[in-house]
Amino acid sequence: MFNRSRRNLARWFTLSMGGILAVFAGTLYYQEAIEQLEVIDLLLYKKARVIAGNVQYKMHQGQMRVFLKNVPLLGSNPPPPDSEVIYARWYDAKGKLKQFFGVPPQEHLSKTFEFQTIKTTNYLSFSSSPVIWLRQITLPVQYKGHLIGYLQMAMPMTRAQESLSKFLLLLVLTVLIALGVTSLAGWFLGGLAMQPIRYSYEQLQRFTANASHELRAPLAAILSNAQVGLLTNIDNSSSKHLRLEKIAEVSKSMNTLIGNLLFLARQVGRLAPESLHETDLNDLLRELISSQSTRIAAQHLDLKSDLPKQPIVLKADSELLYLAVMNLLSNACKYTPAGGLVNLRLFKYHRVVIQIEDNGIGIPAADLPHIFERFYRVDKQRTRAAGGFGLGLAIAQQIIEAHGGHLSVKSELGQGSLFQIELPLN
Repeated sequence: MFNRSRRNLARWFTLSMGGILAVFAGTLYYQEAIEQLEVIDLLLYKKARVIAGNVQYKMHQGQMRVFLKNVPLLGSNPPPPDSEVIYARWYDAKGKLKQFFGVPPQEHLSKTFEFQTIKTTNYLSFSSSPVIWLRQITLPVQYKGHLIGYLQMAMPMTRAQESLSKFLLLLVLTVLIALGVTSLAGWFLGGLAMQPIRYSYEQLQRFTANASHELRAPLAAILSNAQVGLLTNIDNSSSKHLRLEKIAEVSKSMNTLIGNLLFLARQVGRLAPESLHETDLNDLLRELISSQSTRIAAQHLDLKSDLPKQPIVLKADSELLYLAVMNLLSNACKYTPAGGLVNLRLFKYHRVVIQIEDNGIGIPAADLPHIFERFYRVDKQRTRAAGGFGLGLAIAQQIIEAHGGHLSVKSELGQGSLFQIELPLN
């Protein structure tokens, strides 16, 4: 129980810190991406300004015309070998293509955004990827306040992408390492936080065990005196005889309750290996079905069993396992109306499975998560009038978990319930 609570504390601490780290890492990555984009935009803008500065706009044959002969990339000079410009294009003031370098563009300028990010086919060896991302600028060029055309250029974003990929890998590794450290810290801090609770629980367990043990002696005396009184020659219909019967009945009930509390207080955690012995579950369940207590509990029902022909042997404490299945079977018989069906099954795949299914009153969905809690009762039909103290399912679950197994339930109100025990083979 405490290890489970400690794990939950560590898990929630790790999840909360992981969320904070993920948001922080995402913010850092976004900021780095913005900075990388700003560096590309600045470089692209400077290149575009240099090229635009070489555009000549002068009178020719009585008209003002644009001359691109001396313009880098667009003129007669070849591009420098270290140029990262993928293409350069010149459009006139009306958006009509006049000259270009690189990939053939559209004849007309459709968009005049200053900066754009474009996905295109990789036709150059900038990257091994079949597609590349480009950063494009469309720069309006003016002469003495008069628009003379548009210069459009693009550069690859490969270097920025590689830098961002490395940065992202560094962030992921950092977050994973931080989560590992956080998990260890959460486990350690959870243990420190649980120490006072564990101490209080152990004190309560010791008190429960001691009180249960001390109560057994006076109860045994009361029960023995009542039984001796019943053996004397007293009229069975007299009030004295009825009172003695009531005392004996209540004493037996209290003795059962004390035994259950003592078991819950003493049996904590996994069973010691020396207490486990090879047990044939076929023989164990057949003995349970043929027992007198089972026959009395199921006398108004149709009790069936589906047991395999081959023996299923595992290491277990046979007495405790018998008690766990008996509690579940008694519970099924108790809440199944007369004429109903209770079915006990045993089979094996990678684990051993014991199923107890009934077509009784069922359990409301709201109560299912709580039925294995000590003293928990479903309010409506499962009242004290049905008998018991609400400890049978808690004891069954504790026994199954002590064997390293798992106890689960499926139920539908008015249709019945299915309790399933799963036990490891080894």
